[in-house]
Amino acid sequence: MHMKIPMRQLRVNQKARIVSVAARGELGRRIRDMGLVPGTEITIVGQAPLKDPVALRLKGFTMSLRNSEADHIVVETDEQEG
Repeated sequence: MHMKIPMRQLRVNQKARIVSVAARGELGRRIRDMGLVPGTEITIVGQAPLKDPVALRLKGFTMSLRNSEADHIVVETDEQEG
């Protein structure tokens, strides 16, 4: 079963596909410029001790993203939330 959730809710080692980016303006442009566009596959590879920021892997590179930015990105995953 496919679940659509905000990127912030993904766990370490969980994979997902970006469905949409809701941010507009400068933040939306910056998120898309980093390669976070619909259809992109991502894997969460780590989190800071307080869970912000989060490290994710996409398109052969690793980047970090603040939770306040991840809240604007909706992803689809096959795994059950838990």
